[in-house]
Amino acid sequence: MPENHGGSKQDFFGTVGGIFKNVGDAVNDAADKVGTALQDVAGKATNIVNKGKDSVIQAIDANGSGEIDIEDFIILGLRTPGVGINRADFLRAELKKDFSDDVIEDAIERTPALAGISVDMINKHADQVIEYERNCVTGISAALGMPGGFAMAATIPADIVQYYGFMLRAAQKLLYLYGFPEIDVSEKGQHFDSETLNMMTLCLGVMYGVANASKALIAMANALAKGVEKQLLKKALTKGTIYPIVKSISKWFGVKMTKQVFAGFFKKAIPVVGAVVGGSITYLSFKPCCDKLKDSLKNTILSNPTGSNAIEGEMILAEE
Repeated sequence: MPENHGGSKQDFFGTVGGIFKNVGDAVNDAADKVGTALQDVAGKATNIVNKGKDSVIQAIDANGSGEIDIEDFIILGLRTPGVGINRADFLRAELKKDFSDDVIEDAIERTPALAGISVDMINKHADQVIEYERNCVTGISAALGMPGGFAMAATIPADIVQYYGFMLRAAQKLLYLYGFPEIDVSEKGQHFDSETLNMMTLCLGVMYGVANASKALIAMANALAKGVEKQLLKKALTKGTIYPIVKSISKWFGVKMTKQVFAGFFKKAIPVVGAVVGGSITYLSFKPCCDKLKDSLKNTILSNPTGSNAIEGEMILAEE
């Protein structure tokens, strides 16, 4: 298995801690305030906890919506060095062990499938990517949960951010192996493209089995294979037929994110039994999510031009 899979594990571990710590420090400060305040009379406790909760939202609310949602964690993840994957660099590093330079460059220019790389070989490399990213996320998750790691509630958002950060890394790599073009993960000023955020939301929706997410992603792949114009696809993601699905996924994650953050936050602020996501739980949960995305991608026209399981992409064009 290639050693770096599009990025150095050591370099990534070296830089990721600082990013997570920024989020963690802010939430930890909020937790300290809540913990101190709860020692006061019961009549003041509710007000102080609400203020602490507002502080947590402010620390995590990367898109400025006033709420905790999946877009916040995508933005925080993409701002972390090593999470954004360059398509050409990744494919060269991933495929060099098994294929000639000519085949690899053709895969970059077009798609791995059109370059003659079999579905079985693409699946093999996809499995290696999933295993590599799972080992990485498990290592950091375990470290965050150790005594002497991030203090108190700081571990909660840090653990969630790093978990979704590695999911974003895995999603990009799988998209590129199965024939998707480059995704713009660069930040322009303080903003990422809506198209990028919605595409990542869609991938996470597939990973968690949210309704219609897989069909939407497969339809996009087939539309790309048929040469549908980029602007039309962008419109479908941001205004057209795919957009309502993305919004539905975001709503589903919004509930999930709020529960994840504040369940952990109050378990730390108010001393009761509770802990961050452990390394073993992370290890078991990460692969099934990635496998769902792999299964959605491996039988599209982009990844398997001769396959019979591809779903037609005309739904994207219906409203356009």
